[in-house]
Amino acid sequence: MTLPADHPLATGRTASSRLVSAYRGVRGDVTPVWFMRQAGRSLPEYRELRVGTRMLDACLDPALASEITLQPVRRHGVDAGIFFSDIVIPLKLAGVAVEIEPGRGPVFAAPVRTAADVAALPDPADADFSPIAEGVARTVAELGDTPLIGFAGAPFTIAAYLVEGGPSKDHIRARTLMHSDPEAWHALLTWVAEVTGRFLRTQVLAGASAAQLFDSWVGSLSRADYSGRVAPYSAAALEHVRDLDVPLVHFGVGSGDVLDLMHGIGVDAVGVDWRVPLDEADRRVGARATLQGNVDPAMLAAPWPVLERHVLDVLRRGASARAHVLNLGHGVPPETDPDVLTRVVELVHSATAEQIAGVGADEGVQP
Repeated sequence: MTLPADHPLATGRTASSRLVSAYRGVRGDVTPVWFMRQAGRSLPEYRELRVGTRMLDACLDPALASEITLQPVRRHGVDAGIFFSDIVIPLKLAGVAVEIEPGRGPVFAAPVRTAADVAALPDPADADFSPIAEGVARTVAELGDTPLIGFAGAPFTIAAYLVEGGPSKDHIRARTLMHSDPEAWHALLTWVAEVTGRFLRTQVLAGASAAQLFDSWVGSLSRADYSGRVAPYSAAALEHVRDLDVPLVHFGVGSGDVLDLMHGIGVDAVGVDWRVPLDEADRRVGARATLQGNVDPAMLAAPWPVLERHVLDVLRRGASARAHVLNLGHGVPPETDPDVLTRVVELVHSATAEQIAGVGADEGVQP
């Protein structure tokens, strides 16, 4: 299948944008920049808009989700919007009982811990993603030449939430199920890959110019477990959009040991968290991917000269990759001063080769 004729990539509106070009491996004169969790709690206009509205309700209100997506693009001048939603939205739309508890995160009424629990999950084909399609379409209409990134949770991270029943520090129940009942694990991740893949496809067909798969909990896995019991299902989720030929990005937290395997599922760009310098990440991936990242979110609260040196050092190290999209090594902390983010965007867009080269390894924050 090809993209709809009015899709921003098909019409050329975003095809030559800084972001899409970088994802496709073309290094421009200016490094594109956007921030994970750029829309949300760090913005006072977001907090005002969300008063009286629960998180998942906001995600499922097309007008509200669109406005929240657009807020950081207007304020910061970033090179992309990322659609405001949540990785559990496709599960909710499929009929799984889930809510987001403030200060805790997604909580499921009925954890999925046995083969019978997996068999009782609803049919992904019955999910109605029309609120998502409408929200994306509204957003794309407002963004003009600025691309929108669609996103979805990777099967392991979503499965971990389902098995644990909510957030977990070590995902011990999920990892136990992986080994104790491989057939149930296969059935669960196959189900998640289907529902989250459909969610991603909906966003792309509605106008998203790139797609990112988030594996927030991949850092709890061994390399062998990731390779044999997780990566195939992440690849299966992305199969839902491969025929649409949009740039694909894969990001995981604590993923330093599996960066090459994450690229190996078939993506154009790999997001890198703050733990691995980008030049080292490029060595691990093998110079075959665009790298995205990896400003340490903790540095956003540092004095500006310290943050400035750190950002320039990230740009210097990112120069080793075929192309680079500057981002954080994880999401924007809610207490971040929005003016700092705007200043980082201005720095990245205006940084000269001399400035970047002038930040020696001994000055950088990363080892």
